[in-house]
Amino acid sequence: MSDGSPDKELLESIHDFPCEFRFKVIGLASDHFVGRTLAAVCAVLEEGVEPAFSTRTTSGGRHTSVTVEQEMESADQVLEVYANLRQLEGLVMLM
Repeated sequence: MSDGSPDKELLESIHDFPCEFRFKVIGLASDHFVGRTLAAVCAVLEEGVEPAFSTRTTSGGRHTSVTVEQEMESADQVLEVYANLRQLEGLVMLM
């Protein structure tokens, strides 16, 4: 899991898809990081689906965490979201 994403077999062994899945993304609090994070998730979802999310910025204002909760249809869909999130400019950590 060094790249922040689990493997397909692990996902399928601990989740019964479809299921609610949580992505936690931490990045630099600049350049519309929250919006770009949501766009990376939405790119995998059906058109018009808007995931639930929350954000928190560090006290110093340098980093922002974005928690996205969305029903995912399959392990492959989860892995596709992780692949999109890994491409985010300013990404610090992905869980």
